[in-house]
Order: sequence, then structure tokens, then C-alpha cells
Amino acid sequence: MSIFEFERDFAGSLRCIPMAARQKLDLVGIKLSLRQWSRLTREERDRLVTLGCAEGPERDAYRQTVLALIASRADEPAVFLGEISHDDWARDDRMPDAVRAQAERDGIAPPSPAQWRALQPLQRFALAKLARSKHENENFMPAMAEFGLSSARS
Repeated sequence: MSIFEFERDFAGSLRCIPMAARQKLDLVGIKLSLRQWSRLTREERDRLVTLGCAEGPERDAYRQTVLALIASRADEPAVFLGEISHDDWARDDRMPDAVRAQAERDGIAPPSPAQWRALQPLQRFALAKLARSKHENENFMPAMAEFGLSSARS
């Protein structure tokens, strides 16, 4: 399973949505609430973390799986994300301004262009998401340290 160390306390048990699942949900354009997530069985949550979500048919299958789970388990309808761009994390040639700004707010150096390029897409997604989050940016510094970008721990 793809759970980062910085999220192990709250996502390792799958009581919260780990970055690996959040990235896939963003890719298929579905906003899954924590309430909906909590209605899924542990096995269903595992499946949403581990199931492939590459381009084309695999992504379509992931989307259909999520929609079917919401329909069968949740007492509220699926919510779809508006048109969103994945450029802020998918591109390895340009770091999002939010990542730079969050690093500056935390008093650490932002990733260099070479460091940003060397990150895996899920790591870039996590940093971009954490930098934009109002309630989770406390995990930004631990994520930077885990990814070898800072020695600072929070």
C-alpha cells in the first residue's frame, strides 16, 4: 500500500483518505467526503488505494468503481470536481507557486528545480495538495523531510 510516513498516523488505518487515493480521486474528478470514505469497508478502501488509475480504460474503471461504491454505501450522492488542472503536480518542469510559498512560510528552502524533477508524481501531488490545504499544511514540513527535501521536522 502507498502510505507515506507523514500520513501513517491518520491514514495508515485508512480512517482518513491517503494521498494515493486522493490523487486518483482528483484524476477521475470525484470529491469523496470523509463521511463517504468512512462508509466503505476496509477492503473497499484498500481497493481504492491500490487499484490502478492510469490513462484510458483503467481510469474509467476506477471512476466507475468509486461511483458504484458511493451509490451502494453512502447516503449522499457523488460530488464531481469542476474542471481541474493537474499541471501543478503532474509537470516536473515547473513547481507550483503554492509549494514555494508554503516552504517560505515554514522557513525552509523550497525544492530546487532538480529536486522537483526527481520527485515521483505522487510525491509532487502530496506537496501541492499539502501546500494548498488549509487544515493539513502542518504535514508539509514532515513530507518535505520524508522526501529528502529538508532536514526540518515539524
